[in-house]
Amino acid sequence: MTADDETVPGKSAEQAEPPEDQVKPPVDEAEKESREGRFGRPGPPIDRRNPFMIGLLGGLGIILAYAIFLGVRNAASILVLIFIALFLAIGLNPAIVRLRKWGVPRGLAVAIVALLVVGLLGAGLYALIPPLVTQTNQLIQNVPDYITRLQRSETINDLVVRYHIMDRVTSAINAGTVGNAVGGVVGGARLIFGTIFNVLTVLVLTIYFMAAFDKIRELGYSLVPSSRRTRVRLLTDEILTKVGAYMAGALAIAILAGISTMLLAVIVGLAYPFALAVVVAVLDLIPQIGATLGAIIVSLVGFASSVTDGLVCVIFFIVYQQVENYLIYPNVMRRSVKVSDVAAVVAALLGVALFGVVGALVAIPMVAAVQLIIREVVVPSQQHR
Repeated sequence: MTADDETVPGKSAEQAEPPEDQVKPPVDEAEKESREGRFGRPGPPIDRRNPFMIGLLGGLGIILAYAIFLGVRNAASILVLIFIALFLAIGLNPAIVRLRKWGVPRGLAVAIVALLVVGLLGAGLYALIPPLVTQTNQLIQNVPDYITRLQRSETINDLVVRYHIMDRVTSAINAGTVGNAVGGVVGGARLIFGTIFNVLTVLVLTIYFMAAFDKIRELGYSLVPSSRRTRVRLLTDEILTKVGAYMAGALAIAILAGISTMLLAVIVGLAYPFALAVVVAVLDLIPQIGATLGAIIVSLVGFASSVTDGLVCVIFFIVYQQVENYLIYPNVMRRSVKVSDVAAVVAALLGVALFGVVGALVAIPMVAAVQLIIREVVVPSQQHR
């Protein structure tokens, strides 16, 4: 038995010390803390299928959706103005493109189109404000004469005494009625200033959108996947062209209606024929109801002149609206937007019912866009199935 085979007294063979290369070094406390974290070893990840997590995320989603709804509802009026300005910018863009083809820089082309729009608005106001001011002054000046005539009328005096009209008027005039009248005046002033603000906002936004139209369009195209960008670009450019064609067609129809009204007013002898023509032309831009409103205004002016003039105006507009609705409007829209007569009428009615005047304004371009998408996207995809 050699010295190498001897074992240390009190230790068995299993308890013999291992070799130095197998001895584990002591674990450093800092290394252990860095491995497990300062506050211990992280636990397992949260189970997303846990009912609590599903309910929490669902509740947060509902709250977020409701907050978005409230935001859109509160900003609905501003969003409508932005939409109208963008629609007008799209409709006026073909004029800018035409000027650029003639060698005009884009900035100068935008300025020319903007000045033309402002000039048309100024001409319309110049035609409308003087008659309005003149007629109002005449009415105020003639009020004492009207009251004197009423006082001299025996029939009126008899009705006043019989039905105690003066007593009722006196009892009706109190603090409440005066407050309501003042509130009505304030509400009317607020409506006028609100309308002016909306018109100026739309005008300024339209100019900005026209100036940055190419950048906005390219930004929209950049959000589309590159594999489909070319096709989306072609389809969108065609839709924008149809919107511009619709605006040009609607403007041509409105100008024709204004010229016809001016000729009627000159022949009949109505006051302020140019102002009446501007009113009819502007209202005629509103589909379905605009032409009727213009006809009512001109007919009332005719009846104020004489019964014969009023009847002539009524007969003229009945005949003209039939010609416009069934001959002029369908032919112009068929050539410019390429929308069928039935689709145009149905789209206008649905647009008015759903979104009011704005819906009627964009109904026909939307139908043209839907027809293009169905013909170029939906139908070919169905054929390949």
